[in-house]
Amino acid sequence: MRVTKGAKIATGTALLALGVAACGGGSGGSGGGGDNPRAANGTVYIRGCEPQTGFVPGNINETCGGTINDFVYSKLVKYNTDTAAPELDEAASIDTTDNTVWTIKLKPGLKWTDGTPVTAKNYVDAWNYTAYSPNAQIGSFWFGDIKGFDKVNTADPDGPDGPKQAPKPETDKMSGLEVVDDLTFKVTLNAPVAVFRTKLGYSTFAPLPDAFFKDPKGFASNPVTNGPFKFVKWDHNSQIVVAANADYAGAEKPKVKQIVYKMYKDDDAAYADLVSNNLDFTELIPPSALAGDKWKSDLGDRAIEGQQGTIQTVTFPLYDKEFGGNADFRKAISMAIDRKTITDKIFNKGRVPIDSWVSPIVEGYKAGSCGELCTYDPAKAKEYLAKAKAAGYTPPKEFPIWYNGDSAHKEWVDATANSINQALGSDAGFTVVGKAMPTFAEFRDTITQHKIKGMFRTGWQMDYPHIEDFLNPLYKTGASSNDGLYSNKALDEKLHEADTSTDPAQAIAHYQEAEAMLAQDLPAIPLWSYGLQAGTSKWVTGVKVTPFGELDPLSIAIKEA
Repeated sequence: MRVTKGAKIATGTALLALGVAACGGGSGGSGGGGDNPRAANGTVYIRGCEPQTGFVPGNINETCGGTINDFVYSKLVKYNTDTAAPELDEAASIDTTDNTVWTIKLKPGLKWTDGTPVTAKNYVDAWNYTAYSPNAQIGSFWFGDIKGFDKVNTADPDGPDGPKQAPKPETDKMSGLEVVDDLTFKVTLNAPVAVFRTKLGYSTFAPLPDAFFKDPKGFASNPVTNGPFKFVKWDHNSQIVVAANADYAGAEKPKVKQIVYKMYKDDDAAYADLVSNNLDFTELIPPSALAGDKWKSDLGDRAIEGQQGTIQTVTFPLYDKEFGGNADFRKAISMAIDRKTITDKIFNKGRVPIDSWVSPIVEGYKAGSCGELCTYDPAKAKEYLAKAKAAGYTPPKEFPIWYNGDSAHKEWVDATANSINQALGSDAGFTVVGKAMPTFAEFRDTITQHKIKGMFRTGWQMDYPHIEDFLNPLYKTGASSNDGLYSNKALDEKLHEADTSTDPAQAIAHYQEAEAMLAQDLPAIPLWSYGLQAGTSKWVTGVKVTPFGELDPLSIAIKEA
């Protein structure tokens, strides 16, 4: 899945496990008779994609890198693979009396893959490194709640494209982090944050070994890790290989010796390998196979279907006067999109139209936050376009929707562009077109460098199932995944009110109020939530897909011949 990457998950979220029948699927040259070719070396093959930045946890906000990082790095907290509820992992305890000062104790005996112990200092050093703005880590925003963040992280006075440089921070260490002993550290926040413990399972909060600081750049391509799997090698744009970590101290151990994450130029090729049993798992079935439920007949009992906490959006570059549009223009675009027809025809109802910026399966979801602006209405779309032009905005003659061409987006992007063009009519004065960049890494680089010219596809895969995760990282001023550089002071204040509320129910109410404010400016257009369509080869068993829409690599096992 190519999207940028809690509480109790809503009833109906799939607990997806599959024991694969020996007779499922065709041979496809992968082996014959009763022999299982995977058994020889204990290796399974999973669909992967090229990470944008590598394997430094604080510099990742997309799923190509994040999916693998989640299992080569262990963190203080992990998310239950059935419910997504937060559970202690490397932490023996995380205690607080006021949601402001937190004392964290690590379990003894934890090791890095270079044999050194995992210590409290590894966590504190990693968090300080990520937060320190001269290090330019994508995840620095996540440490903004910690006391002293403002002393280590300074804002660029004229934005990322301006000639001025951000002033050097006063220090490179946050005052809110204190190492107590080898296994204990204390975190002091600026104000109470009720969801702080829940956040600690997100990849940015992983520790880093001493080896990292000797060569951060080299480490990104050849990391020392502490999770159930250890890094083996990365052949760029081809494969990433990880192996079971024999020193992993967790209760559940890998059931395979090695996983190869194979990269494909398009999802149809990956799907063909899945059908022929040359690929053991993919979490993305292309539209060509969804049509008429072809994938179900192709895969039989190897097909997996369910829900996941992922949504699709389209975002505007608000830093660009030509392509950022104005609020009325963005509203016109949204009301010109026939979400139901697109999800019915392109995804065979495997996606569900949404009128909210939050996944329906997370705590705090409220239907209707986008209101009529997410309803297909060509007449009102034309009215908003007229208001936009009357206010002085003239759209460029060609208005792209950008996407990465190495995944199955062309069909829905083209259908969305056609819907907009037909709804607004030939006299709209501009034409929306789908445009592809070759790879996901190139696409994300262009977005994070704020160089994209036009709308661009965005999505969000939950980091934890709570409304906060769909708002703060995406729409707060300066947030790590605020790709369009949206800024609204009133929204920031409402989000801060929600962040610092000590009553969980009140916090959710404030987050919902903040979400409703997005309809005023419409910086991103909600499109649909993802269902889950995945599949396995006949060579594996026990496969579980998490509520995050990802394979649980600890679940997959090689089927006995």
